[in-house]
Amino acid sequence: MIKKLQKIKDRFNEVNKLLMDPDVINNNKEYVSLAKEQKSLYPIVELFDKYKKVEKDLEDSNELLKEEKDEEMREFFKEEIEKAHKQIKKMEKDLKVLLLPKDENDEKNVIIEIRAGAGGDEASLFGAAVMKMYLKYAENNRWKVEIMDLTETELGGVKEATFLIKGKHAYSRFKFESGVHRVQRVPETESQGRVHTSTITVAVLPEVEKVDFEIEQKDLRIDTYRASGAGGQHVNTTDSAVRITHLPTDTVVQCQNQRSQIKNRATAMKMLQTKLHDYFEQKKQAEYSQNRKTQVGTGDRSERIRTYNYSQGRVTDHRINLTLYSLPQILAGDLDELITALKIADQKAKLEAVAKDLH
Repeated sequence: MIKKLQKIKDRFNEVNKLLMDPDVINNNKEYVSLAKEQKSLYPIVELFDKYKKVEKDLEDSNELLKEEKDEEMREFFKEEIEKAHKQIKKMEKDLKVLLLPKDENDEKNVIIEIRAGAGGDEASLFGAAVMKMYLKYAENNRWKVEIMDLTETELGGVKEATFLIKGKHAYSRFKFESGVHRVQRVPETESQGRVHTSTITVAVLPEVEKVDFEIEQKDLRIDTYRASGAGGQHVNTTDSAVRITHLPTDTVVQCQNQRSQIKNRATAMKMLQTKLHDYFEQKKQAEYSQNRKTQVGTGDRSERIRTYNYSQGRVTDHRINLTLYSLPQILAGDLDELITALKIADQKAKLEAVAKDLH
């Protein structure tokens, strides 16, 4: 670990020198990039310097203890040595945490997609319950919500929904929600009291404001159609809804939530940018994705991640084998215990991976 930390400190010193170079100062893009790197390295270097100082103090105290004859002073040095050992142990743990790979998307806003899966109307009703759960959690955190697209059923279920949650660290709180959510309950229409199993899929994407690739107009097919609500009731009588298909990747987005076609088109383009960014990132990190054993589950959207059992009042997250008997509270937006447990498990797995790399 010390070698790795020393390399980081050397790079930090190099970045500091570069930031004083007139050529770099005059190159805004390079300067901003280096300043960002400096900011990310500073907490590690600062703690590493403190670590080395405590190590030096420990070494000095050990030497003084060897030479000291006075019993009172010897006790003093022993206390100092014990205190230094505790500080070093804590600092080593904190340094390992600082060395964990950073998710640059953690501070971003988040786009969540919910789609009803197996189970027909029951799946759609569960989709509505999960959407309500997420929106309530956003409200509890005083985050803003923007509904981008919503297709409801006559019974008040949600076939498909896409919404943006705006708030600092919103993505970091929702990123482990991606996957298949399963519900086990007796539907209201079930006369014999049999438990049915239904599923929905949840996709979680960080909002992308700037993309480092170009979306060419020739690669897009843009269709307009009449927006409709539950049961086919028309929201309005103009073709305001917009569907955009990115032909090279066959990525499709749609928006019908706004009355204006122009607004729906702008929202759909924002959704497309985010989806394409995710698509290209997935391709770029394909090799990495095959080796994600150090993370919570695989993150694969086809993986069943959680079961909501109504009759037992429990929620089970299968990735970390966690069962909570607080289904009503969770569905009411009390997600902190669940999300915190997932984040801790993820950090633990990453710490183990870092420990292996350091040895």
